[in-house]
Amino acid sequence: MNKKNIIFSSFILLMISLFSLDLFAQVTLPSINMGLKSTEDPKEIVSAIKIIMALTVFTLAPGILILMTSFTRIIIVLSFVRQALGTQQMPPNQLLVGLALFITLFIMSPFFTKVNTDALQPFLNGKISQDLAFERGMAPMRKFMFNQTRQSDLQLFLNLSNSPQPKTRADVSSMTLIPAFVISELKTAFQIGFIIYLPFLVIDMVSASVLMAMGMMMLPPVIISLPFKIMLFVFVDGWALLVGSLVKSFGL
Repeated sequence: MNKKNIIFSSFILLMISLFSLDLFAQVTLPSINMGLKSTEDPKEIVSAIKIIMALTVFTLAPGILILMTSFTRIIIVLSFVRQALGTQQMPPNQLLVGLALFITLFIMSPFFTKVNTDALQPFLNGKISQDLAFERGMAPMRKFMFNQTRQSDLQLFLNLSNSPQPKTRADVSSMTLIPAFVISELKTAFQIGFIIYLPFLVIDMVSASVLMAMGMMMLPPVIISLPFKIMLFVFVDGWALLVGSLVKSFGL
């Protein structure tokens, strides 16, 4: 870059800075005061507690999303598909996470709606207590997790916790149910990933055999097999088939 370009770029940045300062000088910004004060109004205390609880929920939201919903199975299967295709970073991670997030919202929408109707709204309106709201809110999520958890995985954590054998589902604590649900989702996702890998593995083996028969030992088989794998995935409408099978795998 020559001196003229440097001077011109500096001039443009200077003008933008001066314009921004002048613009902000004409705008009156509201002041924000933070502090502690004593109060005798119970409503103010309840409002502060609600704000703290909301911030806590927002902080724990990623963990709740990953550990208590269908997100785990979906993102693992989508990652397996990308690895089986051999397209490296295509689709990119942001796209896979976004797709997994919206599929999760689609699958979990009936449960989230029930949580909002039975627990969140009554609690915000002051009709039920915090403990009852938590119990009602966990009920739909526990139902979903129980339906997706294998009995062997649940029994494993019951044995590890040295807890008595539960007679009903209500006797199983959420601290035992959640890790059992997670490892069940991992096992299911890996099973689906194994099935996804098989047809692409066959294409890789055929490509490697053909190249070896032709004496082209130095040419990587991945370069030859990649277009055929993409063509196969497109011809069978792979994304629609994959997403449809994933949603159906939850039995909803």
